[in-house]
Amino acid sequence: MSNKMHIKKGDIVAVIAGKDRRSGKDKKTGKVLAVFPKERKVIVEGVNMITKHTKPRRQGEVGGIIKQEAPIDASNVMLVCNRCGELTRVGRRVLENGDKARYCKKCGEMFND
Repeated sequence: MSNKMHIKKGDIVAVIAGKDRRSGKDKKTGKVLAVFPKERKVIVEGVNMITKHTKPRRQGEVGGIIKQEAPIDASNVMLVCNRCGELTRVGRRVLENGDKARYCKKCGEMFND
């Protein structure tokens, strides 16, 4: 199976499935912080928050409960277009110079990679 992903680090995505999904146009959105192609997971800012209990490891360090983002499956998020602001699928085009570029399937806007 291919490890290609339709999402890259720095993209703005909306959650379309899972516990952070909201109905209607009020989708929970965030910036992609990390992408794990082998596991097909992404970490999105402010989405899938977990509580982690940490123990102080060094002298002077404080332990406690930390809230942090956990990975979410890439199929549960959808890219938000910069120009039209809609949730969109991603297409790929080969440019004249041979480079590949992603584009919005709704308005045709190229994503800056």
